[in-house]
Amino acid sequence: MFRHVIIPLVLLGLTGASATAQEMTFSSRTLTTEAALAATQAALQSCRDSGYQVAVAVTDRMGNPISILRDRYAGAHTAETATRKAYTAASFRMDTTSLALETAAGEPASGIRQVPQVLALGGGLPIESAGALVGAIGVSGAPGAQADDGCAQAGIDAIQDDLDFE
Repeated sequence: MFRHVIIPLVLLGLTGASATAQEMTFSSRTLTTEAALAATQAALQSCRDSGYQVAVAVTDRMGNPISILRDRYAGAHTAETATRKAYTAASFRMDTTSLALETAAGEPASGIRQVPQVLALGGGLPIESAGALVGAIGVSGAPGAQADDGCAQAGIDAIQDDLDFE
């Protein structure tokens, strides 16, 4: 009798340990260096075509920089600003123009602006593939958030078909 109870319990324990080990890791998708560079170049070109000298940064899904380009006459601050916008878009999984509105002074979430590296200014957009975040892009140096957003969107548009195909 005792043996009939122990064997099923041991087997149950072994399969439970196996299931637990499988749940201890996960797989995720992120942009390749090539995709990041293509988006960066397209965004930079879009801004150039509009007469803007900017910096563009693309990050992975965790906000780590993959590609950064600064046009020759873009301000010294623009590379860091673009990187922080992309980091913020990746971190909060939303565009930074919307985040700026939601974290304005007097809003319940205004304290988010005090988090290191967060920059709640327009120009940062998340990059998605099949509904999942795979990276983010940030643009700095165009005259205003709407122009930065437009150039960032051009960068995403340049790679979106390839992302959707995967």
